[in-house]
Amino acid sequence: MDEPLLLPCLGVLLDCDGVLVDSDASVHSAWGRWATEHGLDPATVVAMVYGRRSTDTVAALVDPSGHAAALARVVQLEVEQAHTVPPVPGAVELVTSMATGTWAVVTSAVRVLAVARLRAAGFPDPGVLVTGDDVDAGKPHPQGYLAGAAGLGLAPADTVVVEDAVAGVHAARAAGVGAVVGVGDRALQTDADLVVTDLRALRWTRGGLTAAGPGVLRAPGG
Repeated sequence: MDEPLLLPCLGVLLDCDGVLVDSDASVHSAWGRWATEHGLDPATVVAMVYGRRSTDTVAALVDPSGHAAALARVVQLEVEQAHTVPPVPGAVELVTSMATGTWAVVTSAVRVLAVARLRAAGFPDPGVLVTGDDVDAGKPHPQGYLAGAAGLGLAPADTVVVEDAVAGVHAARAAGVGAVVGVGDRALQTDADLVVTDLRALRWTRGGLTAAGPGVLRAPGG
């Protein structure tokens, strides 16, 4: 894709894991260990995790009486590995090119984990950070993205969401955002308006978010 594609917007709402930070290895390790400890198949459990709050995944797998302890354990395992999580290529450069008030992070992760991963990967503190702790219903419910847009003082239609997971794209659509950019191979399984390899393909301009170059895996109509 040679000519830049403009997605008009006043602000960008970014998921964290798989979009800003590459946490796949950490997720596989922590949730795999957690699954083994609970007598569950690691591959099955890991496949359930992406885009969802930990509390929702745990609730689907553990008896209610053990939910609190099981949730605390997986959060502990993930936080212990937060320092190993690198940024997705181009992510730090993108957000540092944007003024405060034009971008927000909307993640299913608990706040302590999201903050630890963002800081370890070298990101500035987001002016607006909506985590799994801040919503009553996690993705694919739109509550998080509605809160992110409100935090920027914008209507959802004036924002673009950057996501990597099916649940996150569904949440963005339900929130009524202007467009959705998918990141990575998982996003190819979604109906994101376009899909990029990583955030090196994206630029912030006065008119909104642009995408161009070989990092565009799927363009509108593709």
